[in-house]
Amino acid sequence: MSSEYKDCVADTAVEIVGAGPAGLAAALGIVKQGGRAIVYERRNEVGSRFHDDLQGLENWTTQGDVLEELADIGIETNFSATPFHEAVLFDPGGGRHVYRSEQPMAYIVHRGAVAGSLDLGLKQQALDAGVEIRFGQARGQLAHGGIVARGPHGADAIGVGYLFDTDMADGAYIALSNTLAPQGYAYLLIQGGRGTLMSWMYDDFHNEQRYLENSVDFFHDRLGLEMEQPRRTGGAANFSYPRSARKGKLLYVGEAAGFQDALWGFGMRYAMLSGHLAARALLTGQDYDRLWQRRLGPLLRAALVNRYIYRRLGNRGYDRLLRSIDRALSLRQDGRGWLHGYTAPRWWKQLCFPFVQRALPSRRAQRDIPADGCDCTWCRCRSA
Repeated sequence: MSSEYKDCVADTAVEIVGAGPAGLAAALGIVKQGGRAIVYERRNEVGSRFHDDLQGLENWTTQGDVLEELADIGIETNFSATPFHEAVLFDPGGGRHVYRSEQPMAYIVHRGAVAGSLDLGLKQQALDAGVEIRFGQARGQLAHGGIVARGPHGADAIGVGYLFDTDMADGAYIALSNTLAPQGYAYLLIQGGRGTLMSWMYDDFHNEQRYLENSVDFFHDRLGLEMEQPRRTGGAANFSYPRSARKGKLLYVGEAAGFQDALWGFGMRYAMLSGHLAARALLTGQDYDRLWQRRLGPLLRAALVNRYIYRRLGNRGYDRLLRSIDRALSLRQDGRGWLHGYTAPRWWKQLCFPFVQRALPSRRAQRDIPADGCDCTWCRCRSA
C-alpha cells in the first residue's frame, strides 16, 4: 500500500461497497481509528439476502473464542449468539454420532433484518460509531479506491432449504450423505422455536429439489421433523485462494475475495476478519495481501486440501470418517478439539496445496449458460 494512498484516506472518506458483515466490519475498523467511512448498499436494508436464517459462527479454527477475537477487533456481541456444545451427526446409513465439547463448537446466529440478528447488530454498531450507510445505492465504480464487499459472484456450492416454526427442542443436526447433498452435507438447526433446514451441495446443482426433498424426508424419519409455516430459502457460496485480494486501489474482502471455508462453507468469521484487515491496511499503509495471507492464508489453503479429500470420499468415506472421529473422541471426548485439529494447517496440506489448487478450480468466474427450462438456484443466478 502506497503512502500516497494512506494520506488520501486520512483526508477523505473511505468508500465501501456492500453492507454485509465484511463491509460493516471494515467500516467499523475505519471509523474507530479516526477515519470516515461511507458504505453503499444496493438493497434497502442490511441482511436482505436472509429471512431469519439460523447459521453457525464457527468457533474451532483458533484456540481462543471467536467472540473474544471479534471483541479484540472492535466488534461487540450486540446480537443473539447461542452457543452449542453438542452436535449430532448422521452417517449415510442413518447412524447417530453424538459429539460434545465443554467450549462452544459454534454459535448459532440469526441472519436478516430481524431483531437480534448479526446483520442488524453490526448495522447499529456502525451507525453508533459514525459510519454513513447509503441504502438503495448501487456503486459500480470507486474512482478513488476503497473496499469491495459485494459477496459471492458465482457458486462453488449452493444451499436450498426451509425456514420454519417448530416446537422441537433446540439442537444441531448434520447429515453426511451424497443422496442428501452431493459432496456436501444437510443440516437442521433448531433454536427458540425457529428452525432452518438446508442441503448444501457442491455438485449436481440442477437436481437441488430432489436433494432437498430427500433431506426433509430424512430428518422427518430420524427426528420426527414437523415444519410449521415453512418458507423456502437458499444461497450460494464461493471459495478460492486469490493470488491477490487487491486490484489497483480496490481491496476485496469476504466472499468478494473468495474468503470462505472451502470444506464446509463457514465464512462469517473470515468476512469480518478480512474487513478489519482491509481497514487496517488503508489506515496504516501496510500491505493488505500480506495481512490476510498471514491471518487467513494457512486456513484457506488447508480448507481447500480438506475439500479436495472430502469430495472424493463418497458415502463409504463419510462412514469411515465418522467412525474415525468416534475412535478419536473415545480418548479425548472433545468435539471442538477434534474439529480444531482436523481443519488446522499441517505441513502436508501446505505441500499438497499447489496440486489441489490446480485440481479444484473455483467456479467463481464461471459463466455457464443456464439450462433451458431449469429453475434451480444455479440457473436462476446465471440468468440474472
